[in-house]
Amino acid sequence: MKVVERYIMRRALAMFLAALVWTLAIVWTTQVLAKIDLVTDNGQSALTFFEVAALIIPSIIPIVVPFALVVAVAQTLSAMNTDSELAVLSAAGASRWTIARPILLLALAACAFSFVVDNGIDPYARQKNRQLVAASRADLLSLIIQEGTFRKIDEGLYLQIGERLPGNRLGGIFVADSREEGASLVYYAKSGSIVEQKGEKVLMMNDGVINRKSLTGDLSVIRFTSYAFDMSAFLSAANDITLLPKDRTTQYLLNPDPNDKMYQREPGSYRGELNQRFSEWSYSLVFALIALAVAGDARSHREARIHPLITAIAIALFVRWIGFFVAGKADKVWYFVYLLYAVPLTATAVSIWFIVSSRTMELPTAWADWLTNLAGRVSNSWSALKLWLVRRSASGQGA
Repeated sequence: MKVVERYIMRRALAMFLAALVWTLAIVWTTQVLAKIDLVTDNGQSALTFFEVAALIIPSIIPIVVPFALVVAVAQTLSAMNTDSELAVLSAAGASRWTIARPILLLALAACAFSFVVDNGIDPYARQKNRQLVAASRADLLSLIIQEGTFRKIDEGLYLQIGERLPGNRLGGIFVADSREEGASLVYYAKSGSIVEQKGEKVLMMNDGVINRKSLTGDLSVIRFTSYAFDMSAFLSAANDITLLPKDRTTQYLLNPDPNDKMYQREPGSYRGELNQRFSEWSYSLVFALIALAVAGDARSHREARIHPLITAIAIALFVRWIGFFVAGKADKVWYFVYLLYAVPLTATAVSIWFIVSSRTMELPTAWADWLTNLAGRVSNSWSALKLWLVRRSASGQGA
């Protein structure tokens, strides 16, 4: 590899790692916030929460890596063009291959990384994640360890423990059960304990009442000396985990179990997931070629209608949106499976044509003008807002 190629590779790699870290952090944060109920509702420890949060990372890496790469390549080449480095290379007789080679090597490495994560690491992380979530819901002791707080145990089932008494006894038990259609049950007992009867966990409540309310508004009250509330339905949740096609390994998708109920019900979802994994890794290469077609040639600043980085990201978003749309249809319509490969192949062919023909890929004129006008209006509005704030501050100081 030539000195200039190593220089381009070093700059692009540094920009890629920086963009990957920040993009991954933003997307990971949005995904983690959806899991905060493990702590707020299920009473799990912060360690369990962060373990679940860490297992989310492999599922978002294949999506984030191509966008981090297109940002890195477009920004690196745009900065080199601004510093007239691309013009110097062109004047020195360097071919486009000199610029494209380190970028393509970086893109191929990103493709391999995405493929390994998507087909090797992500399925196991998803399975472990489901086990942790199910175990947290089935861990009754963690649900009632905090006194005086309501805990959602299952959909339509809530539990509150007033206090913990010596001898593993519980005081002030309140249970609200609306799982049965057409009836709402409220249990209250002064004391109770968790016991095992015939191999099943049971909440034995003593000296309490049951309020039953029907849809018609009829209310009945039943007093009891002792009542056994069956907890096995959710205590065994950790042992009954439903795995979706995204949770299955690639080996399993290649040869699914014919007795798998999910496979019997939706065989197309397994086919769609398998082909999506075999095609998704290629978007890193596609996006790198798009960035090369947009910003890989020396050009005058007067020629550019809009910044190459914005153009590259806009085109990449459009291509990826088509890919997501096709992937959503692939499990229902059989011929969309072929489109999973056609989308990246078409984008690759178009990008290579622009590069080979020494043309610059740009947004349509109408789109570029619209984005330029929008950026101008936003800039003018921001300037007017700052001016208004300055005048308001000056007026306040004068007063």
